[in-house]
Amino acid sequence: MRVRLNILADRIVARLKPALAVGLVSVLLSACSSATGLIPPSEQPLTAETVSLLGKKGMNTAAPIFVRIFKEESELEVWKMRDDGRFYHFKTYPICNWSGDLGPKQVQGDKQAPEGFYTISQTQMNPNSKFYLAFNLGYPNAYDRSLGRTGEALMVHGKCKSAGCYAMTDALAEEIYGLARDAMRSGQTSFQVHAFPFRMTQEKLDRFKGHKWYAFWKTLKQGYDSFEINRIPPSIAVCEKRYIVDAVAMTDQPIDPAGRCPRFEKPTLQPFAPRPAEWQLASERLTMPGPKTRNAAEVAQTTAQSQSVFATTTGSISGSGMPPGASALGYNP
Repeated sequence: MRVRLNILADRIVARLKPALAVGLVSVLLSACSSATGLIPPSEQPLTAETVSLLGKKGMNTAAPIFVRIFKEESELEVWKMRDDGRFYHFKTYPICNWSGDLGPKQVQGDKQAPEGFYTISQTQMNPNSKFYLAFNLGYPNAYDRSLGRTGEALMVHGKCKSAGCYAMTDALAEEIYGLARDAMRSGQTSFQVHAFPFRMTQEKLDRFKGHKWYAFWKTLKQGYDSFEINRIPPSIAVCEKRYIVDAVAMTDQPIDPAGRCPRFEKPTLQPFAPRPAEWQLASERLTMPGPKTRNAAEVAQTTAQSQSVFATTTGSISGSGMPPGASALGYNP
């Protein structure tokens, strides 16, 4: 009898082993899933693919970053510093959505996305954004405030929804946030974001001669050109209600954004020239796939139409390319 019971018990155990094994695997997978879920999006490590690409480009996850935004093209670029002190293109990311038209933000509620030169510090990183992940552009900056512009909480974030922000897909927002996070945790106290209406080639700028923002865009182009030539983000100051690009103030005193400009000196920089074996690395551009809500042709057409409306309602444009009263409003020559 005892032998029969032992045989029966062995058979039952044998039948249960596959079920027990499946159950054990399920428990382990559940535990792993729970452990992963404990890592918030803001702390997700960069993917192995991203880290590998950084290595191939001779970039370190700890190295400083620089960001450029182009409205018309709906693109955001991330650049990383290499060991020669110059910045190299890492990736171009599609901006899923942005609101408003070409031109800077001016007042709270106009739903315009900012244009200009902005600085992002650690306190502007938002790991708990309701739009997945975000960093605050810092609008209004000193220039915006000198002109009395209003608005707040203008971000680069996820969720592909915008009311004055630059919205990415969640996956792309997570990678961009992670690149910024790792750089700042490694010693970069802040990074620059330059937000442009379009890629600031002379050909593209010339489409809008006489536009109300033409003079402002010419100033933004100075920053664009400086980086293109030197591959180092230019120094930016604000005085007399205008941006001063690529100049260093010869004073230790705080600069009044609305006050008289102090004496500046232009930094002496050797134009960027890659090492002989790295010309291809210096010129290549990797663009990530992803949705774009805004169509570049439609954006350019809308801007051209607004230009015609402006010319009709204000009369002729001054020979300097500024609308009447522009200097009093703080437009940049």
